[in-house]
Amino acid sequence: MTQTTQASQAQLREQLAILHEQYDQLAAKKLDLDLTRGKPGTAQVALSSALDGILGGDYLAADGSDARNYGGLDGLPEARSLFGAMLGMRPEETLVGGNSSLTLMYQVVEFALREGLRGPESAWANHDEAKFLCPVPGYDRHFSICEYFGIDMLPVPLLDSGPDMDEVEALVAADPTIRGIWCVPRFSNPTGCVYSAATVERLARLPQQASSEFIVMWDNAYAVHELYDDAPQLAPISDYARQFDTMDNIFQFGSTSKITFAGAGVAFVGSSERNLATLKAHLAFQTIGPDKVNQLRHVRFLQDPVTIAAHMEHHAALMRPRFEAVLTTLEQELGDGDMGCWTRPRGGYFISFDALPGLAGEIVGLAARIGVKLTPAGATFPYGRDPEDRNIRLSPSFPSLEDVQASVDAFVLCVKIATLQQRLHA
Repeated sequence: MTQTTQASQAQLREQLAILHEQYDQLAAKKLDLDLTRGKPGTAQVALSSALDGILGGDYLAADGSDARNYGGLDGLPEARSLFGAMLGMRPEETLVGGNSSLTLMYQVVEFALREGLRGPESAWANHDEAKFLCPVPGYDRHFSICEYFGIDMLPVPLLDSGPDMDEVEALVAADPTIRGIWCVPRFSNPTGCVYSAATVERLARLPQQASSEFIVMWDNAYAVHELYDDAPQLAPISDYARQFDTMDNIFQFGSTSKITFAGAGVAFVGSSERNLATLKAHLAFQTIGPDKVNQLRHVRFLQDPVTIAAHMEHHAALMRPRFEAVLTTLEQELGDGDMGCWTRPRGGYFISFDALPGLAGEIVGLAARIGVKLTPAGATFPYGRDPEDRNIRLSPSFPSLEDVQASVDAFVLCVKIATLQQRLHA
């Protein structure tokens, strides 16, 4: 070992000793901090408190029906109009259900797998294999649906412009057992990227290159969740799908879960009228109708796109300081980039941090030991396996601003310790 190397290692040990002293001080505070899931905070859900009692005893929908009664499997007409517009869909191409868009996604995948969107002969289960393309890093609950149904997942890189479409198209062309692709097109979970118009167009055209049973699962969960006025817009995939005649192969999803009440919102799905007719026939065996009272109060509260935009600005005012606390601290403490890199989203609920390869699990473990909960390393990849062990999803929405700052301070400390330990033993 050269004198230079010895001196360098001595410096690393000295730096680590200082960091470990800071780490022990944090451990003594017995922190209880949580950056795991993208839940809206208490102040955010309070923005929609006027939902309670807004109907004032008037339960009549626009068509004269009583929202308290059975029926209306595809949702109230005014709800289909309001929320269909959020997806760029016509009311007749929109079905409004209960509070969970994840439930609707599960039901679409289950139906396509076991019964077939075009009848029993089109069911994916007729074949030995069914595979799904999964842009990574991505949303763990999408992956859980595939894993539950035994659908093989093929990861593809998620770029700043969206999925790597060269790789997506090559995989689809080479493998007819690929049945679909997951997409979070605006403020993607967890990177916050917005798909480019070119990517949206290629995804709308993709079913032409795939098997007839192929579907695009377009989870537009953050369609109206801008943090800044200059946030990139998303090209409507339905415009391209009509052009390429692929509407039968595309399902769009959204909800008000992060607009009004997270656990008592309204979820909706948009697709071709043909698909919705088939899906409704399937759902008729499960339910007599959704909670139309909740749909009606949401329509009267949210009213129109202008009212929704004004409401979401109140959300953004609560979210921006939390995101800026995380991003400012990362920049100040790790700004030279030699200990990791991160996204700087203009909307959505997450920041994606990439540590140096091999360190994500160690960083998450270090944080847990001092009372800071982070999303498990690997959660943003199929089967929970990040091949480079480097991606960590940060979710600053739920904690108080003070707790967000304390969490990111502790996180940065753990990044530094893990990185210097790796260098010392390299």
